[in-house]
Amino acid sequence: MKFSPLARSISLGTLAVALSIPMVAQAAFIEDSKASLELRNFYMNRDFRHETATQSKAEEWAQGFLLRYESGFTEGTVGVGVDAYGFAGLKLDSGGGTAGTQLLLPKDHKGKVPSNHGELGATFKARVSQSTLKAGTLMPKLPTVSSGDGRLIPQTFTGMHVNSKEIDNLTADIGRLGRMNQRNSTDNAPIVLNSLSGNQGKRNNTSTRSLAHQKVTSKFDFAGVNYTWGDTGLSTGYNFANFDGAYKQHILNGVYTLQLADDRSLKTDLRFARTTEDGNSGIDNKAISGMLTYKMGYNSFGLGYQKMSGDTGYAYIELVDPFLTNYVQIRDFAATDEKSWQARYDYNFAGLGMPGLSLMTRYIKGSNIYMGSGKSSGNEWERDTDIAYVFQDGPLKNLGVKWRNATLRSDISKKIDENRLIVSYTIPLM
Repeated sequence: MKFSPLARSISLGTLAVALSIPMVAQAAFIEDSKASLELRNFYMNRDFRHETATQSKAEEWAQGFLLRYESGFTEGTVGVGVDAYGFAGLKLDSGGGTAGTQLLLPKDHKGKVPSNHGELGATFKARVSQSTLKAGTLMPKLPTVSSGDGRLIPQTFTGMHVNSKEIDNLTADIGRLGRMNQRNSTDNAPIVLNSLSGNQGKRNNTSTRSLAHQKVTSKFDFAGVNYTWGDTGLSTGYNFANFDGAYKQHILNGVYTLQLADDRSLKTDLRFARTTEDGNSGIDNKAISGMLTYKMGYNSFGLGYQKMSGDTGYAYIELVDPFLTNYVQIRDFAATDEKSWQARYDYNFAGLGMPGLSLMTRYIKGSNIYMGSGKSSGNEWERDTDIAYVFQDGPLKNLGVKWRNATLRSDISKKIDENRLIVSYTIPLM
């Protein structure tokens, strides 16, 4: 199994820190520690229905082992601690012309899928009052960078992150990321820019340097604040990011939940992002998206709208979860000039006496996609269905099973039918 030298160095370093802490100060460090092992079995099938596809389908099956350890903090004005991670994936099936789902298993330099892969990571952390510094392996969940965990192994980053809650109802974040490890990779490599939603090119290619030469960086800076307005049901936030050499991004968002009755509510989620070039990359985008969700008992009905404007599509780090309401199973509906709407329905079968069973289905329609100078605009649509069940009792208690189905018809990504089956079980270790 392959582990990067950087991951091994960080792991050994944090272990040394833990061993050097005096035993008297380790009480809270140990008592507040928690550890778990998640067993994640993942099957993924992509059926390519367009005539220009280089293969008819991609099909892979793998078993993942996700070990997580989080220590408490030592006593004193400055409390310190360590977190450690060990992720491993075993190939169960991939070959015979069906390898290459692109998101589940890695490939070696010869294009072959290894029988196993994995990574080690560790994080040093220090806490003063209500502020915490973390350095090492990070999995941030912020509007500007949200680590993806929708496959066999989570996406991780290496860097520094400070989170502060010194002021009531106010959360502040600031940090820098330098390396990334993708969900289907074992290498800590420079941070990669996404393909701008499969655009056919920028509308105005007037930059002095091609965007193709600005796809990686070892310096991604982020900062943000989020404020909860007491018991009003309103929260607002502002976040900033600078992908060195590619883009600068400002994000504003607000979420308001209006409680209509004990079992009825109306939730409004609004988001705006302004992304401009850095280093003459030519990136230029405005993104407006919003979701209105009406919850009635065990039912939820949602309507969403998203609009792109500017010379390029929405920019973000490759394979993170972009902060867009119409980012769904396959597509993000964020190409140049694209407009899209979404209809969504969720149901919790506890209303029919079957707790643990849930359903989600949605339909997204995109139009007005810029396909290149002199070409007509493009369109696309995607239909998703998720059915999930978590065993509530018995010997299989807390075992989760989820089936995810998607159908995509797109002038950008062509015709794809996709199925995913995920079986997961988490074992508490301490």
